[in-house]
Amino acid sequence: MRRQTGPGKPSRVFDRAAEWDRLTAFVHRPLPHAKLGIVSGRRRMGKTYLLRALVEQCGGFYFGATAATEAESLRQFSAALAEHVGSPAPFAFSTWDDAVTYLFGLAAPDRGDGPFLAVIDEFSYLVKVSPELPSIVQREIDRCQVEESRMRLLLCGSAMSVMGGLLASTAPLRGRAQLELVVRPFGYRAAADFWGVTAEPALAARLHAVVGGTPAYRRQFLADDVPADLHEFDEWICRTVLSPFSPLFREARYLLAEETDIRDTALYHSVLAAVAQGNTTRGGIAGYIGRKSVDISHPLNVLEDSHLLAREMDVFRAGKSRYRITEPLINFYEAVMRPAWARLESGQASEVWAQSAERFAAQVAGPHFEAVCREYVLGPGRSLLGTSLGQVGSGVVTDPKARRQYQVDVAVVESGSGGTRPSVALLGEAKWGTVMGLSHLERLARARDVLGERGMDTTACGLACFSAAGFSDSLRAEAERGGVLLIGLDELYGRALPMPLLP
Repeated sequence: MRRQTGPGKPSRVFDRAAEWDRLTAFVHRPLPHAKLGIVSGRRRMGKTYLLRALVEQCGGFYFGATAATEAESLRQFSAALAEHVGSPAPFAFSTWDDAVTYLFGLAAPDRGDGPFLAVIDEFSYLVKVSPELPSIVQREIDRCQVEESRMRLLLCGSAMSVMGGLLASTAPLRGRAQLELVVRPFGYRAAADFWGVTAEPALAARLHAVVGGTPAYRRQFLADDVPADLHEFDEWICRTVLSPFSPLFREARYLLAEETDIRDTALYHSVLAAVAQGNTTRGGIAGYIGRKSVDISHPLNVLEDSHLLAREMDVFRAGKSRYRITEPLINFYEAVMRPAWARLESGQASEVWAQSAERFAAQVAGPHFEAVCREYVLGPGRSLLGTSLGQVGSGVVTDPKARRQYQVDVAVVESGSGGTRPSVALLGEAKWGTVMGLSHLERLARARDVLGERGMDTTACGLACFSAAGFSDSLRAEAERGGVLLIGLDELYGRALPMPLLP
């Protein structure tokens, strides 16, 4: 069956081409039965903006729920439906059962041609006060798998744990959705374009380390207040993120408080602070906050479900993992702002920032730069490897002879199959504020030798040095001989092309 082409993405919707294509394909696929889609993503990602544009382009019904009682929510929904169908008087549904039944009735084949798009935004607000609502939707979806229906229903929400739970385990809507779309922050290159700083990679990297790829922070929060150049970055951060008069000042706290499953915010802030301070293992986090490892399983799981924390496996040591804060603004808050909160509230932003240079480099920019380098290997730098891409991650290589460990910030490992050995395609080290030299390359080469001694295939393993501060002349000379990638900020942001690894 040929899939129909949907309407083009409006020019006002920045980036989001892949998301738009998936949404329009969901709406316009010519099936005679109802379809369900789940759209989620943290607040400030532009979900509502995207879905409103979709309804404008495709036609249909849009309802944005608010935090309200069940009776008020049902009244608001009824009024929105009445307005949609052109009723001179608002509807007065007594139950959600009646309201949802009527909504699906609008998608009956005899009510029109083509698909009928219905978007219920912030669905998690409705579920909180009306927990039976997913079951009612399930009943109508199931009924419309037997009877013909033009319904294309999109349920959207920002409470990640709630939205993820709609399709999990024994949830009523489990197995009913044909689309599960998570609207994520812009990637680091798209974020640089959005902020208009692509021409200055050093500024783009610092901005992304603080505010990430959240679109609302530039337009809605800062009214397009963008630093003109790298020299203005310090002044900009003091008048925006570190100013008690700025909406960004308390944003990290609000992001945590908005998650419905987070009740003891002090405990969760302590967990995040532990990670921001470099305690990235479960044991390290537990030790930092003074709890046993088993006692922090729940907060770790909730933070993962909320997409605020990511658990990343060590690619070289089975069963070992580290945690990373996925929202840059929260990491910046925990590392820089929270320890000096009273001083910041009293207007000492310049003094606090001047004293935070080392902390910003070590706890914010450095770890963030490592994550960006892995994103580069997964995306723009993939063609440089000259091999099929395996698992991209980081890990620790233990050298038993030298009794030391080598931290590998960027690694590409391909698991063996059919009797073949696991192979390593790339080993890389990333440094934010260090000019890299031959000593860094030698450590990577030794890690490669150790992995070969452990039985992994390293014959085609390339080495890569990532640095935001540059490379020594001797390292550049070595790279020209081949087998070594040097990736600086210009290469990361596409302003220069690194020499590809020789086969």
